Formats: sequence, C-alpha cells, structure tokens
Amino acid sequence: MSTDLTDLIVAGPTGQLDPIPETITRELVATFLAGCKASTLATYRQSLGDFARFVNAARAEDAARILLGRAHGDANHLALLYRADLVQRDLAASTVNGRLAAVRSLVKLGRTLGLVSWTLDVANVKARAYRDTRGPGRDGVRAVMESAGSRGDAKGVRDLAILKLLHDLGLRRAEVVGLDVEHVDLDARLILVQGKGQNDRESCTLPEPTAAALKAWLDARGVDPGPLFVNFDRAGKGSRLSGRSVHRIVKRLGQQAGVHARPHGIRHAAITEALDRTGGDVRAVQKFSRHADVRTLQHYDDARQDLAGKVARLVADAASETEKPPASMFCPNVD
Repeated sequence: MSTDLTDLIVAGPTGQLDPIPETITRELVATFLAGCKASTLATYRQSLGDFARFVNAARAEDAARILLGRAHGDANHLALLYRADLVQRDLAASTVNGRLAAVRSLVKLGRTLGLVSWTLDVANVKARAYRDTRGPGRDGVRAVMESAGSRGDAKGVRDLAILKLLHDLGLRRAEVVGLDVEHVDLDARLILVQGKGQNDRESCTLPEPTAAALKAWLDARGVDPGPLFVNFDRAGKGSRLSGRSVHRIVKRLGQQAGVHARPHGIRHAAITEALDRTGGDVRAVQKFSRHADVRTLQHYDDARQDLAGKVARLVADAASETEKPPASMFCPNVD
C-alpha cells in the first residue's frame, strides 16, 4: 500500500467523526465473533485480520474503530478501496466476497448496537464461472490415496479416511472436519453431515470401502467422544483438524504422488465420476453432491463432455475442408 493511501485511510478524508472508545469496538468484535458458527469462525477472524492489515491497524478492534468512526460516504469509500485491493491481489471471487461479507456484517452489528446509523453498500464482485471442475481425475485420486495408504501409521490411516469422505461421498472439507465421533454409525453404515448453509445434519450412506476406512481410523483414534479427525502436531495434538490443515494434507499427498490435488478438486473428481457412471444423470448426481441449484451441475457436465472443445473441432475442421460446400448453401441461379 502506498504512503499516501495509508495516510488517507488512517486519517480519514473529510468525514471523520468522534472516535469510538476502544472498549466499545473490542466488545463489538468479540460479540461479532461469538455469534459466528464454528465452521466460519476461523474464516471471519482471518477476514477481519486482513482488513486490519489493509488499514494498517494492529488489531481487528482498531480497524473497526477506523471504519465505524467515519461518515457513511467515507466508510463506503474505504470499503471500495479495500475491495479494489482484494481484486488487485488476484484472490478468488469467493475469497473477496467472503472478506467483504465479514466487514459488512461487522458494520451491520454496529448499527444494531447503535454505534452507527448506516450500513455498507459495497457490493460483491462477480463470481467467475467454474474453471477446473474435473479435479485430478480417476488416476490422480487413486495415486493420492495410495500415497496416504503407503504411510502405514495412524496419520496415514487418518488421511486416507479423509480422502475417502472427500471423494466417495463428495464431501466438502468443512463438512469433513465438522464431523464428531457421534455422527458416525458404522453398524448402520451412516454418517450425519452438516451441509453447506444447513442447520440440521442429513444422513449419508457409507459405501463399504468408505466405512472400512473410517473403521480403521476409529480403531487407531479410539471411540472417545469428540472431533472425528484430530491433529497429530505437537502444538495442537488431539484438537479438531481445521479445514486449512486438510488442504495442506491433500496438497502434500498430491505432491508426493506427482498430482496437483486439493480438497475441492477431489470433490470435483467425484462429481465428474458420478456423472460418468450415471450417464449424465444430473438430478441423481445433485443428490450426491448436495448442490442447492441443479444448474451448478451443468458446469461439471459441460466440462466432462468438453462440449465447447467438440464444437471448436467442428469449426476448425470446416475451415480446413477443401471440398465445395453443399449446393443448398448457394443462392439459386436467376436467369
């Protein structure tokens, strides 16, 4: 960030109001984070920390004081500058919009508590269409699983069980790390998954290989109540594995197997495989993937069939043809 921009942000252009006491913004941020779901708490902390970095504040509380101490227009101006910074850093649209949502929600709570009389009007950026919906592919998934299985220790057993849930059930990493031991019923071959944006858990049937991988992990972990997947690292040993940790695990296993892998890529591969195996039955695969909108599956199906590529080949072939076009393409002769 340039020095001029830093001065502008911290000092405020023309709409600086009376400063809000530090104790008030500290309580505001604490109340805001206390109201977050466990699955989104870390993300919101990270988002507020990133905004604090942008406004050159040491803490989220200081950043909140800088933002809420402004008039409506200047606060929106600051938020627009932040959005531009996020976009310039080439972050994914979902990341940009998530961080903007955190800041907007904090201001909304501030308004509810009577600290300001306005809300932020800065809109999200347009989400880009799905790019890579095929993931590492069938062979890539197998290679990553073999990489986990080759360890032969408890960590390898844990990592393989995670991969099986990501792939065999197409779970999101947040859904995986949100599981507790009590949510697994191996006798009935069921798990209870809290889907994206859902308050209640839904029952998912475990295929035999997936149930076997989970049984092996529970044999190694033990069946004491608590998080299903726990950390092995010395600093956080026994604590719930985070989504970020799952990302690192999958990425590392992929590197060992010579495959570009990430948790959502494993899910992409599963959905593409499901479309292949069902002959493109989008409705059935929607039940498997738990997408709210069936149109999302169309992106996967288009990528699976490479429809655009097929049409491109037809067009390219037409440009290379030397024979005459069909007679019907010519206007009839007029004597």
